[in-house]
Amino acid sequence: MVDLASRNLLPPVVVFFVKRDLQMKSSFYCLVVLALAGIGIAQNSTPAAIQLNTIYAGADGKFEAAPDTAVVRMDIGSQQDTSRTAYDHAAAAVDHVRQVLKANGIDVKSAQFGSYQLQPIYDWKNPKHKVIGYRVTSDVTLKLHDFTKVGALTEQLADIEDTQNQSVSYTLEDIEQAKAKASEDALRKARNQASAVATAGGRTLGDLLYASVDVNQANIIPVFAPQMMARSAVAGAATPPPTAEFTPQTITINAHVNALFALK
Repeated sequence: MVDLASRNLLPPVVVFFVKRDLQMKSSFYCLVVLALAGIGIAQNSTPAAIQLNTIYAGADGKFEAAPDTAVVRMDIGSQQDTSRTAYDHAAAAVDHVRQVLKANGIDVKSAQFGSYQLQPIYDWKNPKHKVIGYRVTSDVTLKLHDFTKVGALTEQLADIEDTQNQSVSYTLEDIEQAKAKASEDALRKARNQASAVATAGGRTLGDLLYASVDVNQANIIPVFAPQMMARSAVAGAATPPPTAEFTPQTITINAHVNALFALK
């Protein structure tokens, strides 16, 4: 019998069944039909994803915009021997926050009260886990569009007893225009790449046939002002607030575009 595999006429899996007993002819024919059908499907599925006389390109773009909102956040926490005393200290701290906002011409309703928790403090060294105190925690978040008030506000909030973890960050709430600019930048880069490839191949880039866009905003890391550091700054009257004379950090919007162009 001729070894068809040595002549590369049939795949090795087909040759294996050719050398078997003639009683397996029906199985062999079935295998060949399935193999050829699979090859036909594979050959027909690939061109379906490819359109002739087109070119596909993907690119990243970005746009940096000035922020329009400052976010001031602070935690309020008090630990005392009794739950009532802890509550009174936290309530007094929150009331001081209200007074600071009013003194700076800010509507108290524009600030958001995030949470309120009252938790017992246990002595875990004691086998009976005796309660030794209570802790009240809450947080307040304020959004400002007038950046000139940020410095004085953070300075005055830092002087309130039982306040912790004060932070300032900048964000862009009117973001749609920035998204459009980032998408335009990504599409421009994709078009340039596709045009360069088309020119290298002796063709001319045609119209845009299809495009998909994915836009996202870079993570904003808030700047924390620990209470001890903030209060030391307040101690010196001549010391300016941390944000004085600095420009708020810009917001970066990223976009990715996948585009399909016609080729002339």
